[in-house]
Amino acid sequence: MHDVRVDLGSRSYDVRIGSGLLSRAGSEIAPLLKRPRVAILTDETVAGLHLDPLRHALAMAGIEATATTLPAGEATKSWDHLGRAVEWLLAERIERRDIVVALGGGVIGDLAGFAAAILRRGVRFVQIPTTLLAQVDSSVGGKTGINAKAGKNLIGAFHQPSLVLADIDVLGTLNARDFLAGYGEVAKYGLLGDAEFFQWLEKNGPDMARGDTALRAEAVRRSVQMKADIVSRDETEQGDRALLNLGHTFCHALEAATGYSDRLLHGEGVAIGCALAFELSARLGLCPQEEPSRVRAHLTEMGTKKDLSDIPGDLPDAEGLLDLMSQDKKVQDGQLRLILARGIGDTFVTADAPRDAIGAVLADALAAR
Repeated sequence: MHDVRVDLGSRSYDVRIGSGLLSRAGSEIAPLLKRPRVAILTDETVAGLHLDPLRHALAMAGIEATATTLPAGEATKSWDHLGRAVEWLLAERIERRDIVVALGGGVIGDLAGFAAAILRRGVRFVQIPTTLLAQVDSSVGGKTGINAKAGKNLIGAFHQPSLVLADIDVLGTLNARDFLAGYGEVAKYGLLGDAEFFQWLEKNGPDMARGDTALRAEAVRRSVQMKADIVSRDETEQGDRALLNLGHTFCHALEAATGYSDRLLHGEGVAIGCALAFELSARLGLCPQEEPSRVRAHLTEMGTKKDLSDIPGDLPDAEGLLDLMSQDKKVQDGQLRLILARGIGDTFVTADAPRDAIGAVLADALAAR
């Protein structure tokens, strides 16, 4: 069992990482409660796998649980489903001192956290992430929100959880594609600031993907520790936290271009985005050409998506993708801000990447489809 502390003063909380946490959720959550009652938001897929065990664990601790399920998939991060969740929480008479439990992947965590943030001007919530992507990234740091027609995560709030329970055992219920999609976020941490971790992933990533629980726990711990350290320094993304968006500006444009559908999962878009960011960095003379080649080689060995050619169906042209990138929430004063690299483990934020250079990288990637 590992505990990682997100140090934010009075809003600090622990991320617990280990096996069997779902079965102990009642005893973990009970100390946070003012009354023995929680409301669970989950999705239809996760409910079939994990809702009953969670209910049982809560009941064993004397905690009453009410639950509702939403459709699975990125399209659920919408006004309609947010409204449905909030109205349900109000109908269940969830009070300010109660706790909302987000049981699911990044979609449920983001939506449930945002619902908790706006319900009665702020209700506490607990994250129980059930995907690798959610365990290493979206469940930690307090970013909550939904998507808009204009782009990804453009509507939301910073609202920190009170506790995160990352049960490594639940990762065993993921299919290969969903696990590898989450791996895009794991690799991102090594690429953005820890070359030693990326080297560790090159050595251990394949065994982790095949199911080694100890390696999975270590990968989650190291990813969460890096994010916790950054969030503790820069909660609202005024500085260092922006580095966590490595690959995401490309990714968000690709997600919008594919209609937030299962043509491209978020973590797959992150992996492709990281590869594009390193390619752009090399073309701009910021890092050696060997670095993007090494990134792609590792993603290839892991069997995850790495190129635009891996995305099925049609995509907009380079100019269309650039227009989608310009809707990214990191745009400031009309300037697109990207995370680029001097090398693996050494990244920085810049608004100086020439639009024509970005377009050329996209055009060449599209031509290779």
